[in-house]
Amino acid sequence: MYAIVEILGQQFKVEAGKRLFIHRMNEADRGSAIEFDKVLLIDNEGAVTVGAPLVEGAKVVGEILSHVRGEKVIVFHKKRRKGYRKRNGHRQDFTEVLIKEIVA
Repeated sequence: MYAIVEILGQQFKVEAGKRLFIHRMNEADRGSAIEFDKVLLIDNEGAVTVGAPLVEGAKVVGEILSHVRGEKVIVFHKKRRKGYRKRNGHRQDFTEVLIKEIVA
């Protein structure tokens, strides 16, 4: 069983027992339970339920595991033959969520 859920403006495919890295949720504490109610699709062993736009009465329950930082991404700008080079790095903040169950 899996579901497609909208979390902070992004869509994720979630299954029970899977870990998910979403953009940082500053208001959430470690170990706290969290519910996502914007469920767009549910697949229960081949029986697909598609919401219009959301599936009624469906939610995904998870637990906040930790707040982590992603790998460094190098941003490099260059203009050829002009001597212009600019190098910058970025590390994104993530929240690690363990999906407990999908309630349909």
